[in-house]
Amino acid sequence: MSEEQPINPEGQDESLHDSIPVTGMYKDWFLDYASYVILERAVPAIEDGLKPVQRRILHAMKEMDDGRFNKVANIIGQSMQYHPHGDASIGDAIVNMGQKELLIETQGNWGDVRTGDGAAAARYIEARLSKFALEVVFNPQTTEWQLSYDGRKREPVTLPVKFPLLLAQGVEGIAVGLSTKILPHNFCELIEGSIQLLKGKRPHILPDFATGGLADFSEYNEGQRGGKVKVRARIEEADNKTLLIKDIPYGTTTNSLIESIIKANDKGKIKIKKVVDNTAKDVEIQIQLAAGQSPDMTIDALYAFTDCEVSISPNACVIIEDKPVFLSVNDILSYNTEQTKALLNRELEIRKGELMEKLLFSSLEKIFIENRIYRDIEECETWEAVIETIDRGLIPFKPQFYREITTDDIIRLTEIKIKRISKFDTFKADELMRRLQEELEQVNHDLNHLTEYAIGYYKRLLEKFGKGRERKTEIRTFDSIEANVVAANNAKLYVNKSDGFIGYGLKKDEFVCDCSDLDDIIVFRKDGKCVVSRIQDKVFVGKDIIHVAVYRKGDERMVYNLAYVDGKSGRTMVKRFQVLSVTRDREYDLTKGSKGSKVHYFTANPNGEAEIVTVYLTQGAKARIKVFDFDFSTIEIKGRGAGGNILTKYPVKKIQLKMEGVSTLGGLDIHYDGSIGRLNTDGRGTLIGNFLGDDRIVVFYKNGDYELTNFELTNRYEPDSILRLEKFDPQKVVSAIYFDGGSKAYMVKRFLIETSSLNKKFNFISDHRASKLVFVSTDKQPQIKALIKKGKEKEEKEYDLDMLIDVKGWRAIGNKLSTHEILKIIPLAAKEEENKDEELDVGSTVDFKIKKENDDDEDQMNLF
Repeated sequence: MSEEQPINPEGQDESLHDSIPVTGMYKDWFLDYASYVILERAVPAIEDGLKPVQRRILHAMKEMDDGRFNKVANIIGQSMQYHPHGDASIGDAIVNMGQKELLIETQGNWGDVRTGDGAAAARYIEARLSKFALEVVFNPQTTEWQLSYDGRKREPVTLPVKFPLLLAQGVEGIAVGLSTKILPHNFCELIEGSIQLLKGKRPHILPDFATGGLADFSEYNEGQRGGKVKVRARIEEADNKTLLIKDIPYGTTTNSLIESIIKANDKGKIKIKKVVDNTAKDVEIQIQLAAGQSPDMTIDALYAFTDCEVSISPNACVIIEDKPVFLSVNDILSYNTEQTKALLNRELEIRKGELMEKLLFSSLEKIFIENRIYRDIEECETWEAVIETIDRGLIPFKPQFYREITTDDIIRLTEIKIKRISKFDTFKADELMRRLQEELEQVNHDLNHLTEYAIGYYKRLLEKFGKGRERKTEIRTFDSIEANVVAANNAKLYVNKSDGFIGYGLKKDEFVCDCSDLDDIIVFRKDGKCVVSRIQDKVFVGKDIIHVAVYRKGDERMVYNLAYVDGKSGRTMVKRFQVLSVTRDREYDLTKGSKGSKVHYFTANPNGEAEIVTVYLTQGAKARIKVFDFDFSTIEIKGRGAGGNILTKYPVKKIQLKMEGVSTLGGLDIHYDGSIGRLNTDGRGTLIGNFLGDDRIVVFYKNGDYELTNFELTNRYEPDSILRLEKFDPQKVVSAIYFDGGSKAYMVKRFLIETSSLNKKFNFISDHRASKLVFVSTDKQPQIKALIKKGKEKEEKEYDLDMLIDVKGWRAIGNKLSTHEILKIIPLAAKEEENKDEELDVGSTVDFKIKKENDDDEDQMNLF
């Protein structure tokens, strides 16, 4: 029978008065939970760069290690003795570490980070610790231990890692209230960075991704919060109709990348026919372009609208003394380097102690045997007497030892077997002690020169494990891509001029042009107003539209010619103006703002043309000459707010075009920025020249191709493959020297470029795969200096190429430059240089090292 509860006088249950206040409980619980997730799940410790699950896996694998592979299922079971969170999290962590190919050697199907394919089941795949992990990660003597979660086992608090493992592997984790994202860095560069730190220098380390690709680290900010890294796929142009993706951005897979490309195509941002995934050993995604699509524009559009370009925001957060701390990657590297130095010091101290103990016992053993102390104990009847007799025999030798002789030392002497005493060799004992003494001296030297020892340690790591770990991600500076410029035309613009509507839904009205759904549209009206609006299905912009077009912000070439009658004075005004920037959906008045003003004449000129018009005055005008011509080139180009110049004070009947004009702006100064391989009009890079409409650029490639291109700013060039880029002059003779892979000789040829096809490459050297172009010039009298080997002697010889060979066809093979072996070719300044400001002159030697003849040519040499 249950015990009765006491009843208070009011008849209420007294247990209700023992209630516990909940104030603050949820706060405490939340903080406890947040701290647990941060410290035990999501954020790595700075000491070894590992999360708890990773550390426990490595410890379990070390316990199992016998040099052979173990089933991952067995490793998971062993790890569960230390990690209380189930097999799924352990299995995922093992696969993640195995795919990084640093600490774990794998066997079986471990998936592919490039394609996103998962690993096989744990029972089918095997793993073991790598040689690198065994050398760098473990040392029981320098490890701090703690009890496992159930108190049955010992596990490391942190592993004594002598390497910046956290930066090499990278890490990502989401905790409660904070997250961490440290990008992986290059193995070799981290070691070199640690060596620089030990030498007192500050290194500059940048991430490196297993997927390769291109990356812009200009805003990396040393991996701290607020930084940003742009990563791009490596896209090559197979031909005018096919693009090949060779590397993918970090954090994407071939499947996700293809999905993003298909989605962009479905939305009309790009226009392609087909995407084929040919990935096997190497990544290859083939993109077949739709008819009429520019490869260069499509590459830009892929970067703008698909996962071919991704932005990554690093956020370096680590655990230091049980607290999350935000650091830069340089600070983490410095901490790890100093920790490695401290661990090496501890290992040396431990080794020193071991050597001193070995020396001490070897000396004791030699004294014990050579002085026949063992015979003195034959008559001892008690154990205490034995100890005392041996101790007394050692008294004359005790001053030579570095510490006092203990009872334990004497007991070890009594354990020496008779067989060892009878076969004791004094020479061997002395040799052993000499080796121990030499090693002890080396250890003391290393302790006294710890920094040099640590540098040597890192160099040994680099030599032993650095092969095959070269940088995979190419460091680049990216150009900014304007989405509305590179977007494919996926819409059609229509206009209803009388009612004042524009949009892509007015299919029964007047067609204007093809455009994209990202474009802005500029509209000019009869009342002298202009407005810019984002394209929509249907939008009202005002009645009596006289001109509508796609608006390009900052287009300095677009010039508008306008004649309008001022409503207040009745005068007809003329003006030329540009619309470089506007506020969307805001009306701008192009007249003086008087009521009743209206436009008589308007033209939009994409290259700043200025036409001649005929002005007809009304019959009632008092002017003696009622018909006259006006040339718009006689007035200056001003801003849209300018009132303009007076054309006539008399009333105008009409204005008609008499003669099409020519551009008054002159040519465009085109520069080439070799760091990103793009043209620009902003003055970045080297000036190629001043270009008019039909002018061309000629590009000479290291593989012996030449190509003619226009000067569109959307053109893309690969700086690493270009030998020379300049404004094309069909009258200039090309002088070239190339190495013929078939004959192993250097050939010289001179020719005129006779082809006219744009964006098509023509090879003008031999087609052997080892052939390469080493020098090209369009100077009238090009000169080179060759280092020639004649027998055992070397000599330098100068050549005037224009005197060496006649001008022939571009398909000609050419003549041998020399019958002797040529070691190096160095370009010399031409005797006569023409149009120096219009060409990008670069030189190359046979081994592709630039010989700079003038320090002022630094920008020109950047093409290499």
